Amino acid sequence: MQSNDYWFGLPKKMFWGFLAIAIFMAGDGFEMAFLSRHITDMGFTPAQSAVVFTFYGLAAALAAWASGVVAELITPQRAMMIGFVLWIVMHTLFMSLGLGMRNYPLMVLFYGIRGLAYPLFIYSFMMMLVQVLPREKLAAATGWFWAMYSVGIGVVGSYLPSLTIPMLGETGTLWLAIIWVACGGVLAYFSLRHVPVDRSRVNLPMRDKMTEMSRAVTILFTNQHVFYACLIRIINTLSLFGFAIIMPLLFVDRLGFTISEWLQIWAVFFFVTIFTNIFWGITGEKLGWVRQVRWFGCLGMAISSLAFYYLPLYAGHNFWVALIPAVMLGIFVAAFVPMTAVFPTLEPHHKGAAVSIYNLSAGLSNFVAPAIASLLLPFFDIVGVVWAYTALYVFAGVLTFIIRVPQPGHTHEPAAVKSRVAQQRS
Repeated sequence: MQSNDYWFGLPKKMFWGFLAIAIFMAGDGFEMAFLSRHITDMGFTPAQSAVVFTFYGLAAALAAWASGVVAELITPQRAMMIGFVLWIVMHTLFMSLGLGMRNYPLMVLFYGIRGLAYPLFIYSFMMMLVQVLPREKLAAATGWFWAMYSVGIGVVGSYLPSLTIPMLGETGTLWLAIIWVACGGVLAYFSLRHVPVDRSRVNLPMRDKMTEMSRAVTILFTNQHVFYACLIRIINTLSLFGFAIIMPLLFVDRLGFTISEWLQIWAVFFFVTIFTNIFWGITGEKLGWVRQVRWFGCLGMAISSLAFYYLPLYAGHNFWVALIPAVMLGIFVAAFVPMTAVFPTLEPHHKGAAVSIYNLSAGLSNFVAPAIASLLLPFFDIVGVVWAYTALYVFAGVLTFIIRVPQPGHTHEPAAVKSRVAQQRS
């Protein structure tokens, strides 16, 4: 692609694919900010509700890990369609046999299996970006990717239910999600089927495919910088996934906010990330990927996480004060956007495996966040979970002083990094 094929880092020829991500994730995100409370309203305990999300997060982590290599081996387009169909089937079973029958084991089973679907859909598209775009354009393009993710799961996925729940109820809103996911899946199929992706590994013998799959694990132990990057990416979105579960308990049950007010606050957080994902994607190319993650991502999220708890606790039922930490969270969580470019840069000869590890990290965040909540809530309440997330952001900041990433356009690289890059190229 030429420079005029981009609009502020957005590859124009793939615009409809980005839009498909937004629509799909809108449907996927309908339940994000209210399902935990909906489950407790049905008579289950907060710990049981957290377990449902923990199994979902574990499945999402497994699918995220596999998606990069799977997309490389069968093409991103086919992997996206598998994720699309799986989501529709499992959500239908979850609604009808799980929630519909108030059957807790089936709720855990079907919602957990549904967790395999969305990572396969969206991260296969990310693998497509890695295959199609030059490396120097990747951080900005993935900024747009996460912006569309935020439009879907956060803005539409949070704000629209605040309007539909009073009219359709929570169950009706959850059924409505199928329409959005179906539209996103169909749009992706027709808009991306002719994108010229790398098919060099599609016809590999099964033994070679299994070897490539295994690299999505072995690289973690053979490249220490990939391992550090993995930990940083896991910590990146702990508050995003964790607060969606624990904060309704604070805002609605203790501070007197309505469920619609809480959903609007959560939607504002995601609305801010639309612009900050794009901003940080472009800025990271100038400022430096790791430097940005350290000072604006890790430090910013540590401060924002504490503010999200203590500001509303101090101000009480004050909608406008509650928006302040939501905006802060939206600004700083997006500063981690360059991590998408870090992984394939660290393993340029095995991009599919590197992207799989990035996806695994993102999926593990979806698992670790509710797991921490389910473990700490019974003993340390909401404040203990918030402080645990904060401490982990500080830990991630320390890791950024250890990791070494060769970034295009930044010539002041440590000698060890230059030597390793030269060996990889030879």
